[in-house]
Amino acid sequence: MFENFIKAIIDLDENMAIKLAKERIERGEDPIKILDDIKIAVDEIGRKYEAKEYFIADLVMAGEILKKISEILKPALTGKTIEKIGKIVIGTVEGDIHDIGKNIAITMLEGAGFEVIDLGVDVSSQKFVEAIKQHSPQIVGMSGLLTLAIESMKKTIDAIKEAGLRNKVKIIIGGGRVDEYAKQYVGADDWSTSAAIGVIKCKKLLEELRG
Repeated sequence: MFENFIKAIIDLDENMAIKLAKERIERGEDPIKILDDIKIAVDEIGRKYEAKEYFIADLVMAGEILKKISEILKPALTGKTIEKIGKIVIGTVEGDIHDIGKNIAITMLEGAGFEVIDLGVDVSSQKFVEAIKQHSPQIVGMSGLLTLAIESMKKTIDAIKEAGLRNKVKIIIGGGRVDEYAKQYVGADDWSTSAAIGVIKCKKLLEELRG
């Protein structure tokens, strides 16, 4: 069944993907295993997008499917004893309203044991600063699909520095336009274009912060 489930997500077959997700939960399957299968599907969707086999509309569709599957998994994940390993504040930066990558990352981060505070989309630098003060996260994640998001990320990190909070958090940026150059330019600690790899990097950043 897991192969059919992965294929349904990759093929953007919403009805089949949701049906199989429900069946797997009803059978008492470990929701963490289902999350692992979602990661496989997400990686392949990302590959198809990079290869220009999928386009923005396909990513939006994939995001909607994964959002619905996430709602199905949440009760099972809540009942599952997942040790909380850290806290992350995440949001799509000011001027950008794309949230597919962010939402996929949130599902995976929660499955990995992170407590996630989702600030939503078009998030101002001040809102990020206020969230850091309020929630005291170890990590801040900034997402953006548009090129202009890079400038917003830089502006936000500058605001975090000005607030005297930069040394209290690790910052990771994600989205279709980020790379090593963007990371250096905005002053982040790491970057990722893959939700699955992003989770791995967040775990590493947590280890670095804790020494």
